[in-house]
Amino acid sequence: MSKIAVCPGSFDPITNGHLDIIRRGAEIFEEVIVVVFKNQSKSPLFSVEERIELIKEATKDLPNVSADESKGLVVDYAKEKNASAILRGLRAVSDFEYEMQITSMNRKLNAEVETLFMMTNNQYSFLSSSIVKEAARYQSDVSDLVPKAVESALRKKYQQ
Repeated sequence: MSKIAVCPGSFDPITNGHLDIIRRGAEIFEEVIVVVFKNQSKSPLFSVEERIELIKEATKDLPNVSADESKGLVVDYAKEKNASAILRGLRAVSDFEYEMQITSMNRKLNAEVETLFMMTNNQYSFLSSSIVKEAARYQSDVSDLVPKAVESALRKKYQQ
């Protein structure tokens, strides 16, 4: 069994909550691939290319973490990359219900890939990309919620 994990998400943008999960995953797995997937129900602020660059900048100190993109199903991507696990973060009980549905479907599609859930650090339990974007749009200080490169990119997007 490989020691590769895929950490999927829209990452629009990556937050310190995401980084908490990625960093902890990087301590467990030999390799963590952070994969940007397009969520059809969301209108992204950042292009896929911008998101990948922000992820690379935020994880540059983690030699076993890489960033990629995919348009397909996460289980197909995991199989293509020989990954044994999908790494997902949970903030609250409300996340669990949605994640349970996705995990059940992924298991039906490919039972060889496990999904591992990590509870996020309590200091990030409220944090989401949507909340960060909303705060940044109104010029609130988000410096303790996102990596420096993301803070700068948000300022440029919102002309601060």
